[in-house]
Amino acid sequence: MLLYILKSSAILAILLLFYKVFLERENMHRFKRFYLLGTLLAVFIIPFVTFVEYIEVLPVTPLAEQSTAQLLNGQNTAQLARATNFLPTILWGIYGIGVIVFGFKFFKNLSLIIQRIRRNPKLRINRITNVLLRDRIIPHTFLNYIFLNQQKFEAKEIPSEVMLHEETHAKQKHSFDILLIEVVQLLFWFNPFIYILKKAIKLNHEFLADKAVLKEGVESTRYQQLLLEYSSSSHQPILAHSINYSSTRLTVFGKTFRFGPTAVGQVKKRFTVMKTKTSKKSIVLRSLLILPLSALLLFGFSEKKLVELQAPVEMTIPVKEQESAVRTIAIRITKKGEILVQNKLLTSLDDLKSQLQKINTNLTKE
Repeated sequence: MLLYILKSSAILAILLLFYKVFLERENMHRFKRFYLLGTLLAVFIIPFVTFVEYIEVLPVTPLAEQSTAQLLNGQNTAQLARATNFLPTILWGIYGIGVIVFGFKFFKNLSLIIQRIRRNPKLRINRITNVLLRDRIIPHTFLNYIFLNQQKFEAKEIPSEVMLHEETHAKQKHSFDILLIEVVQLLFWFNPFIYILKKAIKLNHEFLADKAVLKEGVESTRYQQLLLEYSSSSHQPILAHSINYSSTRLTVFGKTFRFGPTAVGQVKKRFTVMKTKTSKKSIVLRSLLILPLSALLLFGFSEKKLVELQAPVEMTIPVKEQESAVRTIAIRITKKGEILVQNKLLTSLDDLKSQLQKINTNLTKE
């Protein structure tokens, strides 16, 4: 188990490093989405891949058996070591507590969203359901549900760009990615790279939504200012997407806005990526780089297994001196278990006996 954890962590770290260096700031967001989800598959699958190599070995004469006293003493020592080693039990206990805690948080957040959907008025428009809340919240999305402040929605104070941003999250099914990474985080809560991957997935979702808005002809300066205006300390469920980040101050366009501890860098990335144009040639080249990387990871972190095959056995059986010119019989056993006597294939013990009798009538079946 420890070896699997180390391998999966190393694979995840390498793939994230590649993403940060070669992909994150490029305008190829759909490809990046599949790359990040593929990273999860690689982490689960590659450590379990096994390459089998078959080798032939010559028969080896077994060593002398241990005495009964030595064998019993070895068994007692192994049992004593297992009985006094509590470390695996302690580690599994800590892991189990972590799974319970993160599982509780996951289902708590999920139940809060479900309660909001059930207890508040809803308005369905083109397969997307607007859930109208009395709370002063930032618009956010989960599955096909967009959560909005009822007063602002009815007064038509929510900009169309913000609505389009949230609708993109719903239409492109970004919530399924979040649910998947949340489940993986529940199982691998101890791995710090999982949290980095989760942030990368959510940020790429924002890139996709931003691109969809700008594709509709919205002026980038106008949209960037809307992003900043909707960034506040308001809170939304962890499993949902929203247009905002929260709680550090930043002055842009002559106005002061509030962002989260890491949000300033994320907002800057979003603004930078909006202006980035990635050529088709660059997309193809960066995509092809994944092939040697995948091969390196596959052969570097998969398991190699050697399977020993018994080499063909050659032996001779002495025969009593007879008038016959043949004094020994060459017997060969092939890999398939076939018996060759004097290079003649025999199919049964009776055939073997018959062949032997032709050479020496005094030989018995045994």
